[in-house]
Amino acid sequence: MNRAHNFSAGPAALPEPVLERAQAELLDYQGRGLSVMEMSHRSSEFMAIAERAEASLRDLLGVGPEYRVLFLQGGATAQFAAVPLNLLGGTSSADYINTGSWSKKAIAEAKRYCEVRVAASSEGDGFTRAPEQKEWQLNSDAAYCHYTPNETIGGVEFHWVPETGSVPLVADMSSTLLSRPLDVSQFGVIYAGAQKNIGPAGLTLVIVREDLLGRADAHTPLVLDYQVQAENGSMYNTPPTFAWYLAGLVFEWLQDQGGLAAMGQCNARKASKLYAAIDGSDGFYRNPVSLDSRSWMNIPFILKDQRLDQPFLQGANETGLLNLKGHRSVGGMRASIYNAVSESSVDALIAYMHDFANHHG
Repeated sequence: MNRAHNFSAGPAALPEPVLERAQAELLDYQGRGLSVMEMSHRSSEFMAIAERAEASLRDLLGVGPEYRVLFLQGGATAQFAAVPLNLLGGTSSADYINTGSWSKKAIAEAKRYCEVRVAASSEGDGFTRAPEQKEWQLNSDAAYCHYTPNETIGGVEFHWVPETGSVPLVADMSSTLLSRPLDVSQFGVIYAGAQKNIGPAGLTLVIVREDLLGRADAHTPLVLDYQVQAENGSMYNTPPTFAWYLAGLVFEWLQDQGGLAAMGQCNARKASKLYAAIDGSDGFYRNPVSLDSRSWMNIPFILKDQRLDQPFLQGANETGLLNLKGHRSVGGMRASIYNAVSESSVDALIAYMHDFANHHG
């Protein structure tokens, strides 16, 4: 079977060995005569799956015992509300950094629960860069500081971790978590929708420092209360069991690849190759993001003539290069090159881009 080169921003490519294993176990999980999708989440079989997944994730990221790991539903979007509901703790305000579409959505949701103080923004620059730390105007009385390390739509990434002092740092890492090593101890809360580097859509990871539990507002829905979910092992309600199982397989695959250090090296190579092809095209292709803020995971690019967009996409589809159309809010093209997108897929895209430019330049 010929697999396409999938550059989707999410739901995104999954590692082929993970899909093959899931296929082999789909009807009969370890001789039990049923699928993981058909198991009780309280069964000993699924509890073992859940425990193994958490252990693998903790191993990959070096998550210490002072953090709780939650496997939840609702996507990262639900966390836009869950973060203020859980962390305000009677405080009236929180700091937010505005770097693009997902930051703006997080800010809009948080405004329903507290005063949002935008401590830094790149909106005036068209969201083409990550504001430097010296530009941030942080408030020492903020309940927390929230930022989006990588803006999936605009392709803007922070290549450094902000310093927020005693104010807990909260990060929406939906498109970067597990793409390279990370010092979890620098964060109060990390959350991520699964459908990029973690697994299929339907699962959301939350890594929360234990001292931040128990602060939830009295009106917080129990299903969004971090402490309630932690006390119930992420099973206050029925979790997305099959997505949890598949995420566990992805974690094991990452361990087999050499862990996050090896994955980070591979991802850096892939991004460097693609940016070099864009920058070396004599203006046929252009990336709008500042050099020091370019994303490793989501690489937008614009063709010199918009009239070539449709022929470019049509030719790409015919070549097996799928999901390269840019987000509807910004247009152009976007290649999302997450962990499961192989280096050979990036090479195939670069070859196509070179041929297309030669033919239409």
